[in-house]
Amino acid sequence: MNTILVTGATSGFGRATVERFHRAGWRVIATGRREARLRELIDTLGHARLHIAAFDMRDEAAMRAAIDALPDDFRDIDVLVNNAGLALGTAPAPRADLAQWKQMIDTNVTALATLTHLLLPTLIARKGAVLNIGSVAGSYPYVGGNVYGGTKAFVAQFSLGLRCDLHGTGVRVTSIEPGMAETEFTLVRTSGDQTASDTLYKGAEPIAPEDIAETLFWIANLPPHLNVNRIEVMPVRQSFAGFQVSRD
Repeated sequence: MNTILVTGATSGFGRATVERFHRAGWRVIATGRREARLRELIDTLGHARLHIAAFDMRDEAAMRAAIDALPDDFRDIDVLVNNAGLALGTAPAPRADLAQWKQMIDTNVTALATLTHLLLPTLIARKGAVLNIGSVAGSYPYVGGNVYGGTKAFVAQFSLGLRCDLHGTGVRVTSIEPGMAETEFTLVRTSGDQTASDTLYKGAEPIAPEDIAETLFWIANLPPHLNVNRIEVMPVRQSFAGFQVSRD
């Protein structure tokens, strides 16, 4: 039986991924900050093949303690899904909140790299896979994307670097880069502005969490001799904007 660890499992892509892999018979480790939400997963899916661990990804000591406390049946992790992350603020760089920039870097970059490093020995021993959730924002800039886009560019490049360093180990590494997706993403980014979230997604037929969960499931279940280096997924209704021009 395979085991998967999913960060940011309390909503959106993370929760959908937990549900998809659990339904397929995998052992699942679900992590997140909100313990009540994790316990809802237990209520929904039951205790069988599901272990929850509540901690803030920015707290390295708590992260290490959660890994050390894994039950024996959940220690042989085959797939790591680095999903936990966030965007904060929509202001252009000169008006952005520096504290929000630092929180995005600490969560989207430092915590992701830390957890990956801690689990690499197990993943190498299991010839497993690292599935990193990036974003199209790491490839295509937009006003207000600034540090969020930078953190997701890191995820893409870090994934490629891992592929190089893990050459010959059998470990697969993929950067999954979604476009517009209707999750709690915009609510978090706008400090709970439901109107802003509804306006953004209205009529756009955005990606659903289940779409990304299904993509992750497909990648994780490919034959072990195949690696998807990166995959970019966007709604059909979302495409690319033109360049900006400042004129006198």
